[in-house]
Amino acid sequence: MSEQPSRPYSPYRDFFRQFRKNKLAVFGAGTLLILSLVAFLFWIFSIFEVHFPCDPTATELVAQLQGPSRQHPFGTDQLGRDVLARMAHGTRISLLVGFVAVGVAITVGVLIGSIAGYFGRWVDPLLMRFVDVVMCFPTFFLILTVVALLKPNFWNVMIVIGLTGWTGTARFVRAEILSIKERDYVKAIEAVGAKRRKIIFKHILPNALAPVLVSATLGVAGAILTEAGLSFLGFGVQPPRPTWGNILAEGRLYIFDAWWLTLFPGLAILLTVLSFNLFGEGLRDAFSRRA
Repeated sequence: MSEQPSRPYSPYRDFFRQFRKNKLAVFGAGTLLILSLVAFLFWIFSIFEVHFPCDPTATELVAQLQGPSRQHPFGTDQLGRDVLARMAHGTRISLLVGFVAVGVAITVGVLIGSIAGYFGRWVDPLLMRFVDVVMCFPTFFLILTVVALLKPNFWNVMIVIGLTGWTGTARFVRAEILSIKERDYVKAIEAVGAKRRKIIFKHILPNALAPVLVSATLGVAGAILTEAGLSFLGFGVQPPRPTWGNILAEGRLYIFDAWWLTLFPGLAILLTVLSFNLFGEGLRDAFSRRA
C-alpha cells in the first residue's frame, strides 16, 4: 500500500491549528463575529430606516421603566424607549469607535515606530523620548480634558482616543524592526540600492505585523471601554445617538428602581471587552508558538 503524500507545510494552517486549540480565544472570536453581524445588520437597517425590533428613539411615556417582558425583552427606559433596540444600535457605534480609534493609533504608531527602528542614530532616541513623554500623561484624563475642550461629538471622541493610544504600537514596531533590519535578506536588498521607503514598507513591515495585530485587537477593547467611560461622564457620544456608555449613564439614576437599565449595557461592555482580550491573547499565543 503506497503512502499518501503529506501536505506541504503552511504557516497559515499551522497558525489556525494553534489558535483553535485555545477554546477561550475561539469563544472570543465567535462572540465578536456575532457582535459584528449585529452591528452590520443595524447599520443596514439605519440606511433603509427599518426599525427592528422597534425605533430606538421612539418614546412611549405610558411604558416608562417597564421591566423585561415579551414585548420589551430588555425593558424600557425613563422615556419608554426599548432598551434592546437602543443597545442593538449602540453596538454599531461602540464597535465603530473602537475600530476607528485603533486605526488612527496603529497608523501613527507604525509610522513613528518604523522611522525610529529603521533609521536609528539620533532619530531613534529622539522619537523614543517623545514616546516616553506621551506615556507619562494619564491617558484617560488626557482624553477627558481634550474632549471637554472640544465639542463632544462622535468623530472627536474617536480621533482623540486614537491619538492618545499609539505609544504601545510604536514601541512594538520599533523593537521588531530593530531585529528584522539586521537579517541577511534586508542587508542584501540594501546592497542592491533599493529605496528606504520600499525596504521599510515592502520588506520589513509585513514581517513585523504580528505584534501589531495583537496590539490592535487589545486596543479595540480599551477604546470601547474608554468611550463607555467618557459617555458615562457625559463627554462621549451624545444622546439621542445611543451607545452602551450613555445608556448606562442614563440608567444610573434609576439603578434601584430599574436594574435592567444598568445590567444589560454593563454586561454588553463586559462581554465585548472580555472577548477582544481573549481573542488578542489567543492571537499572541498562536503567533509565539508558530515562531
